[in-house]
This record gives sequence, structure tokens and C-alpha cells, in this order.
Amino acid sequence: MKKKSVKQIVALTAVVLLVALYVVTLLLAVFDTSASGFLFRLSAICTVVIPLFAWIFIWIYGQATGKKTIADLNLMQDPPHKKKEGGSAEPVETGEAEE
Repeated sequence: MKKKSVKQIVALTAVVLLVALYVVTLLLAVFDTSASGFLFRLSAICTVVIPLFAWIFIWIYGQATGKKTIADLNLMQDPPHKKKEGGSAEPVETGEAEE
């Protein structure tokens, strides 16, 4: 079996938590209890907080390890430039034809 990375484990945990959260919310809506209002608000807050914490953790993991992750803020920027011995910069080869 393939070993899972820390990022995959965090993402999978977030998905499982969100699914469990929605199932509990549905059950609370069906079986009305006195705490339903509070638990619904908590569910709504967790719908935003859980993915946010997962994104922050994956971003910090990428920063700490120096690896590029999907949570990088500069994901859509131009590729880095190499410096020549003379001090000028040239673009990195990407294998694409220039026009």
C-alpha cells in the first residue's frame, strides 16, 4: 500500500470531519432537540473553519519543507529565473516553444 503524505492525511481528515458534521446537522434537523439552534450555528462556523485550518496547515507544511503545495499564495506566478555568471537573469527552460 502506498504511504500517504501528511498533506493527504490532513485533507482526508478535513473531508471526513465535514461529512460527519453534515450528517449530524441533518440528524439534528430531523430529530428536533433544544440544542438544535446552537448546534446548527456551530455547524455553519465549522463549515468555514475546518477547510481554513486545513489550508493553513498545508501552507505552513509547504513553507517549512520548502515544497510547492496547492496552498501556495504564488501558485500562478512566472517561473523563477536563473542568474548567469555575468549577473544577468535568464528565464528557466520550460520545454515550450517561444513565439
